[in-house]
Amino acid sequence: MPKNKTSFSTAAELKVLRKVVDITTSELDVDGVLSEIVKIVTDIANADSVFIYLFDGDKKHLVLRASKTAHKKELGKVLLKVGEGLTGWAAKNNKPVVIKENAYQDPRFKAFEVLPEDKYEAFVALPIVYKGKAIGVINLQHKKVHEYPVNAIELLAMIARQVGGVIEHTRLYGETHAKALQFDTLVKVSQTITSEKYLDEILSLIVVVTAEMLNSKICSIMLLDPKGQELVIKATQSLSDDYKKKPNLRVDTSLMGEVVKTRTSISIEDVRREKRYFYRELAVKEGLTSMLAVPMIVKDRAVGVINVYTKEPHSFSQDEIGVLQMVANQAAVAVENTKLMEESLKAREALETRKLVERAKGALMKMQNLSEEAAHRIIHKKSMDSCKSMKEIAESILLLVDIQNIGKV
Repeated sequence: MPKNKTSFSTAAELKVLRKVVDITTSELDVDGVLSEIVKIVTDIANADSVFIYLFDGDKKHLVLRASKTAHKKELGKVLLKVGEGLTGWAAKNNKPVVIKENAYQDPRFKAFEVLPEDKYEAFVALPIVYKGKAIGVINLQHKKVHEYPVNAIELLAMIARQVGGVIEHTRLYGETHAKALQFDTLVKVSQTITSEKYLDEILSLIVVVTAEMLNSKICSIMLLDPKGQELVIKATQSLSDDYKKKPNLRVDTSLMGEVVKTRTSISIEDVRREKRYFYRELAVKEGLTSMLAVPMIVKDRAVGVINVYTKEPHSFSQDEIGVLQMVANQAAVAVENTKLMEESLKAREALETRKLVERAKGALMKMQNLSEEAAHRIIHKKSMDSCKSMKEIAESILLLVDIQNIGKV
């Protein structure tokens, strides 16, 4: 069988190195950097396929982040455990894998049906290294049997090492920017709940800034009804009437109810396929996929739930869960403060009503020589007959007394 071979001239190597230097001094984001690396590797190796995997935030999985061919639906979804497949082996051992033929027959090989390139003959996996540790892997493949000279592998490995620092620094910058946005959001939420705005306005502001922070399509807040049996949507930045008008959820039979009862978060990769999720048809219609729900906790009690939904499949990180929990707890404080304020106002109003009724009883007792009980019965009967509150009747009696006293002057 004829074999293809990758070879490089000194001029070609210098050209490649200049391209790598250009990347290291660019202001590209992580995806931009990966896209440029794919182009470089494709050009210098004449590869039929190039994949780049990076470790996720927890360093437990390698995630497909870039590809020469069109795999937009697979990017971010194809996952490999550390040590799994040829790629996982290269990352775990921090060593290159070079196979010139029958790569798919290697016992370490793991195939993905969504990646037809996995049936190519020749395969190379090169660890992307930062500070001596693998942070990802570059794969390149050829459809036919292919020779990879030592100098070619060394050049590709050097590229992987050089761009490792760029990728890590760019990713750290992105994470820092995201944390800054999260901090800014938490400040906005704190300022909102300490303002004199009404609860509905506070909750509306919270869902807007939270959706922006987590790049979610929909964010909503659901609160327990007075009986604690159902969850009711109180705020959402969604413009969909169907979503806003969806029925209340029973605490004892719903996923959101489970969040309230257990006071723990729940994340679902695809709500459209989750049997416990009640509104699968609505999720399909609205284009909702992944969901994160966290309880709104105050004084060890859950008073509601905050949900965020993404359009594309998304694995929520511990950082995302943690920051949403902080937002949820601050929102819970706003709800609790409003409830306490309403109870205080009711108590104050009840006291004022009682004082007015006592004064009105005294006036009736004096004007008509009545007992306290008889005066109270008159006020109560008048309230029932006129469908007015006892406070209104008492105010009317006191107004009449004032008018009579004016007439006597």
